Amino acid sequence: MDFNMAETLKGFKRSDYCGGFRSKDAGREVSLCGWVQRQRDLGQLVFIDLRDRTGIVQLAFDDITDRHVFEKAASVRSEYVIAVKGVVRVRSSVNKEIPTGEVEIAVAELRILNKAETPPFEILENSTTAESIRLKYRYLDLRRPDLQRNLLLRHRITKVIRDYFDRQGFIEIETPMLIKSTPEGARDFLVPSRLHRGQFYALPQSPQLYKQLSMVAGFDRYMQIARCFRDEDLRADRQPEFTQIDLEMSFVDVEDVLAMGEGFLSTVFREVLDVELPMPLPRMTYTDAMERYGSDKPDTRFGMEIQDLSEAVKDCGFAIFTNAVDGGGTVRGITAKNAASQLTRKEIDRLTEFVRGIGAKGLAWVRVNPDGMASSFGKFLTEDNMNALLDAAGTETGDVLLIVADTVKKHVLSTLGALRLEVANRLNIKREGFSPLWITDFPFFEWDEEQKQYVAMHHPFTSPLDECVPYLDGAPEKVYAKAYDLVLNGIELASGSIRITDPELQKRMFTALGLSDEEAHAKFGFLTDAFRYGAPPHGGIGIGLDRLVMQMLGTPTLRDVVAYPKVQNMTELMTECPAPVDNVQLNELGIQLVEDDNI
Repeated sequence: MDFNMAETLKGFKRSDYCGGFRSKDAGREVSLCGWVQRQRDLGQLVFIDLRDRTGIVQLAFDDITDRHVFEKAASVRSEYVIAVKGVVRVRSSVNKEIPTGEVEIAVAELRILNKAETPPFEILENSTTAESIRLKYRYLDLRRPDLQRNLLLRHRITKVIRDYFDRQGFIEIETPMLIKSTPEGARDFLVPSRLHRGQFYALPQSPQLYKQLSMVAGFDRYMQIARCFRDEDLRADRQPEFTQIDLEMSFVDVEDVLAMGEGFLSTVFREVLDVELPMPLPRMTYTDAMERYGSDKPDTRFGMEIQDLSEAVKDCGFAIFTNAVDGGGTVRGITAKNAASQLTRKEIDRLTEFVRGIGAKGLAWVRVNPDGMASSFGKFLTEDNMNALLDAAGTETGDVLLIVADTVKKHVLSTLGALRLEVANRLNIKREGFSPLWITDFPFFEWDEEQKQYVAMHHPFTSPLDECVPYLDGAPEKVYAKAYDLVLNGIELASGSIRITDPELQKRMFTALGLSDEEAHAKFGFLTDAFRYGAPPHGGIGIGLDRLVMQMLGTPTLRDVVAYPKVQNMTELMTECPAPVDNVQLNELGIQLVEDDNI
């Protein structure tokens, strides 16, 4: 049979999927379709493992099989697409490695629907083929059972989400994909307009403004499983296009939104994984999270918390420590328990290079061996000073103390936060289970070194804490927000806030962010104008669906739970996009490409 002369499905109707057969099905006549996982020709016997998205079942061809069917079975190869009819029967030798291992299909009819060339890699679970190759042939990679299970679980999670919010009275409202470019923290993807030359749409970073307008419109409980886009550098838990479970609620405050989020999370984990999360979830302020973990998305499944050592070393005589304290900074450290034998001098040198690579000036250390103490600065401290330092850090025999000092507290905390995770990875510290928590009371403003001005940490429509409103005009560093993040195992899973609906307060907020009335109206006038016509108090949250699925499955990267992902340089290897377009298309849009490295 020629490659392009495949048989058809005419008169054939599939009765079952491959993965559901058990011994109770013996004697049933069935019709199946799928891909050949492998074929074994034993001369008088031919076995084919037939695969579809539900699993594998063995097909059997023997001396009672029609000769034409037998010969056809002997000709098939891996990844051929076939259809069969036959009878389920109990296998003479059980295969305990697969759920269908007690039975096989005695095939009476076989149709080869399409042949397949030899694939560039074998379709196996947990493939060791280089990811770049697998992503180039993603349609083949997605045939692997582990990836198919991931996407099927994602489908299940999505269904549970929609059902949960429907029971809670939410209305799913679609918002536009071509919107006005507004500053939301990340870089927009821009779409040029053909009809309005020189003007651009933006792809939404989130449906933020539209969901707030939906509150003004009277839809008091909005939800959407929304596609969002951010032109920012990729990492393991970030893609340029992602899916967000987006919520907004009217007539609520912080507690109402958090309660809804907890109900959602507990329902999804219970119904999908049969896991009961402890409720209510623990809470930690942003300030506490930074002080203890050096991160606003801490992984609380292990300890190694940051300790403030400034008081213990302020008069120790070691200039690096004393200068940091005298300069208004801080000296802090983490203790790696029972790590003295693993964190050798060579390993500590590598950690030193690590912290320098993220901007620290260096790393001080103490290793308390059972047979004595080694330290990078011990000769500068008296015995009493060293004992006071170790007591303050909670460092004991067998431990290693790692210390960072700087006149800028923020740099010390962020460095130790990253170092804490790096040390945990190097020591293979177990991080099992699920540890969700809320991070609350974020600073409203953060200083942007490039712009040399304060910018909104979340977005400019976030409501400040009531007691912080007096600081808006003169002390922005003292303003905290009614903002909250949901963190799971060191990943920011969700972010949200209560919104500003008072036009005068919103105007003060724009002023604090350096926006003139004209600039604010040009960028956000459609929203602020709407608030003049009766805006209910409202708030919401956006939950990352991709990250949620990634965490529930325990996969190391979003690429394992997204069907067609981008890679680190923001390209899709399969379709080779982005790609050039011809001048005809560019001319229609009024765009001319300029080659200039300085642009």
